[in-house]
Amino acid sequence: MSRGEPEQMTAAAIARLAGVGRAAVSNWRRRYPGFPQPVGGSPNSPTFDWGEVEAWLKATGKADQLATAGQTDTGTQRIGTPERSISDLRSGDLLARAMAALLPRETVSGRSAGDEHWAEMSLDGHDDLPVVLDPACATGTALLAVADRFGDRVRVAGQEISPDCARTARLRLSENANGAAYEMHVGDSLLDDQLAQYLGKAAAVVCEPPFDLPQWPEAELSTDPRWEFGIPAPRDSELAWVQHCYAHLRPRGVAVVAVSRRTCVQGSGEQIRAALVRSGVLQAVIALPPGMTTAGGTDICLWLLRRPLGRPDQGPVRMIDLSRLGDAVDVPREFAAWQRLLSDADPTVSRAVSRLELLDANTNVLPSRYVAARAEASAGDLAGVTERLTKLYGRIGQGLPSFAAPKQATRVSYATLAELERVGALTIKQRDAVPRIGDVLLRTQSRPPVVTPAWVDKDGYEHVADIDGIAQVLEIDATRLDAHFVATFLRSDIGSLPVANTLGAVSRDDLRRCRIPRMPLAEQRRYGDAFRLLLELESTLRSLADVSGKVIEQTIHGLTTGVIAPDRSA
Repeated sequence: MSRGEPEQMTAAAIARLAGVGRAAVSNWRRRYPGFPQPVGGSPNSPTFDWGEVEAWLKATGKADQLATAGQTDTGTQRIGTPERSISDLRSGDLLARAMAALLPRETVSGRSAGDEHWAEMSLDGHDDLPVVLDPACATGTALLAVADRFGDRVRVAGQEISPDCARTARLRLSENANGAAYEMHVGDSLLDDQLAQYLGKAAAVVCEPPFDLPQWPEAELSTDPRWEFGIPAPRDSELAWVQHCYAHLRPRGVAVVAVSRRTCVQGSGEQIRAALVRSGVLQAVIALPPGMTTAGGTDICLWLLRRPLGRPDQGPVRMIDLSRLGDAVDVPREFAAWQRLLSDADPTVSRAVSRLELLDANTNVLPSRYVAARAEASAGDLAGVTERLTKLYGRIGQGLPSFAAPKQATRVSYATLAELERVGALTIKQRDAVPRIGDVLLRTQSRPPVVTPAWVDKDGYEHVADIDGIAQVLEIDATRLDAHFVATFLRSDIGSLPVANTLGAVSRDDLRRCRIPRMPLAEQRRYGDAFRLLLELESTLRSLADVSGKVIEQTIHGLTTGVIAPDRSA
């Protein structure tokens, strides 16, 4: 994995090599006590020993993409490939990379109990060039991910109902840097399968079918041989796509198909799901976090299907629940990481479920039904947490602030931000400026202004905290203005302005017309301190409400699982 990097590296360089955004490295430092400590640099730009970081990435399983980022499969550096951070990828790109990574590169030797189905999946074993299909390829993103992974060792073929999208896909595939052979067709795959020459012959299929199809004519397709597991009901178009993809697989061929979570549980599709389970075709179901699909607002799962060779596979179905991941970029994008999840992984994320158990549960194949996402709390745990919350609520009630009316009315004059900018008390920075600690931030969606917060790492270094939806940045001269005072009065002034743009953000011209009172710095700080106290109290109460909600959820879970019993005196 070493490529001759300098011994000391910045967080930005680590992020670049690991294929993640800078925020991910900051999160690693915050969340993992074992992350290496800085060995040099400055508080705002520390450097780290690369050997220590590389060892930590390997030990925590985060080194898979590092092993291949920017390289070919032979380990040589790619030429002409533009550098692109994973954090810059769109949802469709992330999904495509995850699906391509699930396809095995070669037959895995040395099978172990519980992962036979995974070990037998292969793109090899035939004399002809293996073909990977996408029958709903849109602009070809999934096929490009496959081409990027396998290069000229596969042929990719797609079909798309939109001529414009198909034209874009053809252009993108023609420019793929890995020399993968390709073909592209236009038309409705379900009604006019132009990939029919590959029925029963494709090595693999990757597909994110459309999730918004209207009900389709069941009668017209009732005799179609593709419906090997049952005729999909008009509302179950996704099950039609699943079977369409499967019909193209050769023996031991693998299909990775995205379906909505609804399709995992919908009653009208139970018989088809049961047939997929009973036949040994369904190998794994992976629930993905929000934001992974190109169809906004649709939470999806990946179904892994394999056409058996000979006797049907009666091993368990692997259920993997990644729906609670905080960031979609944490979904594996390398085969080795998927292999760990599909064999022996954290029971709070992955579990092998017997086919009989699935059939007994109305063939509900939603992973959250089978994967214990949280540790079981005992009756004593719940009692102790509830008691501490009771005391905490009492203390917060005693600490609520109180304010009195001013002793005498005072006349206040105001200064506009344009005036303050002219005299150098503040600067309205460029739209793409990076905020500093203490800057006042104006935000989108009509959210109130805030002062850029900081977080302190375990070594005492301060870092700018992440703030979403920044529209304008005000740099404050702390010797003349208090930042929290400015944010306090801008909050009310901006709230009275009509916002015309689609982002719900104040324009620079309107911002310059906003006013704040003229006050001595000491008086400004009194207002700023009060404002900061109220914001901290608001944040604490929200966190407390969140914790309280989780305690209630755990208590309900305890009641339904028999951990606790209702208290008759309550």
